[in-house]
Amino acid sequence: MTQAVEDTRNGHSHTDNASPWRESINDAQCVKEEEKWLAESGVQHSCSEEEDQEEEEQELASCPADAMQVGGSTENSHLAAPDGGWGWVVLAATMLVLCLTLAFPSCIGIFYTDLQTEFNTSNTETSWVPAIMTAVLHAGGPLCSMLVEHFGCRATVMVGGLLSGLGLAVSSLARTITDIYITSAITGLGFCLSFQPSVTAMGHYFVRRRVFANALASTGTAVGMSSLPLIANVLLSQFGWRGSFLILGGVLLNCCVCGAVMRPIASGPNKPRHSQVSDKPNNLSLQQETKGLTDRVKTFLAFLQRHMAFDLLVSNARYRTFAVGMTWMTLGCLVPLVYLVPYATHHNVAKDRAAFLMSVLGLVNTAVRPTAALVLGLPRFRGKSFVYVFAGAGLLNGLSNCICGASASFTALLVYVVMFGLSMSVAGSLVYTVLMGTVEMSRFPSALGLLCLLQSGTMLSGPPLAGMMVDHTGRYSYVFYACCACVVSASLFISGSFYLLDRKRDEEKKKSLEKASDLYQKPVVILAPDCQCAASKGGTSENTVYVTSV
Repeated sequence: MTQAVEDTRNGHSHTDNASPWRESINDAQCVKEEEKWLAESGVQHSCSEEEDQEEEEQELASCPADAMQVGGSTENSHLAAPDGGWGWVVLAATMLVLCLTLAFPSCIGIFYTDLQTEFNTSNTETSWVPAIMTAVLHAGGPLCSMLVEHFGCRATVMVGGLLSGLGLAVSSLARTITDIYITSAITGLGFCLSFQPSVTAMGHYFVRRRVFANALASTGTAVGMSSLPLIANVLLSQFGWRGSFLILGGVLLNCCVCGAVMRPIASGPNKPRHSQVSDKPNNLSLQQETKGLTDRVKTFLAFLQRHMAFDLLVSNARYRTFAVGMTWMTLGCLVPLVYLVPYATHHNVAKDRAAFLMSVLGLVNTAVRPTAALVLGLPRFRGKSFVYVFAGAGLLNGLSNCICGASASFTALLVYVVMFGLSMSVAGSLVYTVLMGTVEMSRFPSALGLLCLLQSGTMLSGPPLAGMMVDHTGRYSYVFYACCACVVSASLFISGSFYLLDRKRDEEKKKSLEKASDLYQKPVVILAPDCQCAASKGGTSENTVYVTSV
């Protein structure tokens, strides 16, 4: 026993004496292993750095030229961040584009009587001029989507500004009303190529403040409606309608400047770099080798899905409802803007005062739309559904037409313009927000293009139908009553349909929650006194627990 203890002590002492030598050996081995590991990791790190550099070079090579040349370097093109930075410049450019494009057809009413006198045409024939211009403005959506995909928003907006300016300038050389029809179509196509890409670009620059940005951008339309009629009236009195068209054509060339500032959107340091999300939203190529009829049909269906979003009409009930309601509503929204000035002058209102009515309409929009942008952009309204506010504004807009139909005095027309502008500004500031809420942002360009294409049909037929009604009855009041019926019915359809869809969605959520609660039942606790076993295993549910002692 004593020997064992001594051996044990000797062993411990031997171990204690040998420990410094072993620690030195372990330290040397650790240093060698550490140097070896660092050498291997250094090689791997250098290899990864080389691979990262190659990937960066490939990404830079794949970026479009306009994404690399902004600011003089590649890095500067990625300094702006969404919801701010260069996005405010894009927002200002979008406001100016909407001012020059969407608001321009409203000032055609200033030249309505002069065109009618110049070419000796009826109301029906003259009304085709604003109808064609506005219809092509919306019908060019699919073509605009293709151009945006292949050339980007910047180039498309600049081409649109060039077309609209040249089209209106050439209108000053027209000799027949047919010539005006052709040049109006060219001008409307230019409006389309400028208007839709600018809205798409702005939608990608703003996410958290999208409601505010959309409402503020729509203020550009209001500014145009308040300023363009006055400018057109002054130009008409000084240079006639031909000189006015030539000067306004030069003004429309400013859309090219607006398109030039829509530079590529920035990406974060850990995100893949894009040129601009709105520039090239889809890199799928349709240039495939088509063999046989089946491949051609598939290619055609892919084209429709990418540029016209017909699949959303089938699969997305909300988009289908909104598209149908907006198409029907458009039939009664454009006509009052075209016939307000002729209606006022027909009832002995001076042309200057009639033009002032259009300016008041624009001023009301200018005042209300920024206010709507600030109110609806508050944090308490984020994530809310604005479709019911939009439908309510449309309902008020439709009912206001009854005022104009009932009386043609300047006071009544002024009250009508204020109510019409108030409701129009609220609805106009929410239309893009509601549309962005019904579809994914990646499908927004094609969804907007299809909606504009559907609206173009009613925009093309609305003014001529109203002109036919005036020619046959000799009364403008029937036109405003018809507009009231169209807008009110469309607003009720949108609000009622979305209510049913929301109710159906809530019921489905409730059923899914009930099914989920059935899967996760709470365990049943049963007190079992006078029993020494921990749990019962025979013939009971696995969720039942027996407590045998407390």
